[in-house]
Amino acid sequence: MEKLVLHSPSIPTPTPQQQFLFHNSLFPSFKSRTPFHQTSPYLSCISNTRRNSHFQALANGDAELVDDELSFLSLTGKPDRNMALLDDYESDELDFDSDPNHRSGYVALLGKPNVGKSTLANQMVGQKLSIVTDKPQTTRHRILCICSNPDYQMVLYDTPGVLKKEMHKLDSMMMKNVRTAAVNADCVLVVVDACKAPEKIDELLEEGTGDLKDKPPTLLILNKKDLIKPGEVAKKLEWYEKFTDVDEVIPVSAKYGHGVEDVKDWILSKLPHGPAYYPKDIVSEHPERFFVAEIVREKIFMQYRNEIPYACQVNTVNYKARPDAKDFIQVEILVEKSSQKIILIGREGKALKLLATASRLDIEDFLQKKVYLEIEVKVKENWRQDEALLKNYGYGGQIRVL
Repeated sequence: MEKLVLHSPSIPTPTPQQQFLFHNSLFPSFKSRTPFHQTSPYLSCISNTRRNSHFQALANGDAELVDDELSFLSLTGKPDRNMALLDDYESDELDFDSDPNHRSGYVALLGKPNVGKSTLANQMVGQKLSIVTDKPQTTRHRILCICSNPDYQMVLYDTPGVLKKEMHKLDSMMMKNVRTAAVNADCVLVVVDACKAPEKIDELLEEGTGDLKDKPPTLLILNKKDLIKPGEVAKKLEWYEKFTDVDEVIPVSAKYGHGVEDVKDWILSKLPHGPAYYPKDIVSEHPERFFVAEIVREKIFMQYRNEIPYACQVNTVNYKARPDAKDFIQVEILVEKSSQKIILIGREGKALKLLATASRLDIEDFLQKKVYLEIEVKVKENWRQDEALLKNYGYGGQIRVL
C-alpha cells in the first residue's frame, strides 16, 4: 500500500488565485457553535449508560470489548427515552420535566442526488453538518442531524441520493441506508428539484418506504424555487399535488432558507408528544473525527473533477487533543489506482498542498481551535467493492466513535 505524508504546518500561504477554494467555501462560519456535548470528542453524544460502560471496560482492561462493541454506534434504532432507564444527571440533560406538549421524533429525508437534501438539513439545524457541493452523490453516509428548540426536537436522517444503478458495493450499501432510514421515522420528507420537469416519485418512495406496512406521513418539498418564476412554481405545485401520493407539497429555497419554517411546522404537526431523545445542546451523534473527514472529502469534490472525488475515501485515523499545543489530526485518503494518486497530489505536490490548506482552515473553523493536520495518501485497490472495509468505514449503518 503506497502512501504520501503531508504535514499541514509546512504548507505555504496560498496565492490570491488559490484562495477562492476556501474563501468561497461552502462550509460557513457559525459564531455560536455547540456541535457536541462537552465531554470527550469521541464520546460526546453517547448516552450515560453507554459512556459508563466504556469507562468501565477501560478500567477493567477489557480493550477487546471497547474495540468490538463500543467503538461503533448504530444509526438504525432510536435511543430509549424511558425515564426508568436514566440516572438523575441524564434526566436533567434531556429535560424530562419539560412541557407535556413537547414533541420529538425522527424524520427521514429522501430524494435523488443533488436535489438539496443536505442544504435543507443544514438550514433546519442552523449549522452545517452535511457537506454540500454542486456534484451529485456527495452524501454517502446517513447523517444524523438534531434540530432542537425548547418546544421540540426533530432528529433528521439526511440520506444519500437514491441511485438508479448501483455500480459498486459502496452504492449497494448506501442504498441500504436509504431503505432503512424510514423504518423508525415518524414522518418522511421527499425533496425534488423545482428546476426539473415534474415526475412521479413512486419509485423513490418505494426505495425509501416500500418495506413498511404502515406508511408514515409524507411531505413533498419542491426545492430551488428561487431559480424559477412564481408561475412555474404554482404549476409544478399543482402537478405534484395531483399526481403524487403525498400528504402535502411545500415549495422552498433551502439555499436561502425560504419556506424552511413551513416545513418545520408541518413536521411538528406529525411528531408525537414526548421528551427529547438527546440533550438539547447536541446537533449530531456523529463524533468530531467524522466531520473532520467529511470536510476533507468536501474539499476533494470542490477541487478535483471527473472520477477522482468518487474514488476517494477519507478517514480520520488519529485525533489527539493537546491542551498545550495544536490538536493533532491524522487523515488518510484512499484511492483505487496509482494514476488517481498522481492526480490527487499534483505536480510537485501542489494540488495536495492546496487541498490540505483549504481543509485545515475549515477544520479549525468547525472545531474553533488550531490544529496540526497530517494527510496520508494511499492506494487501496477496489476499496469500493470490499464489504468488510466499507463496514469499517461506517457504510453498514454504524459509525465509529473511538
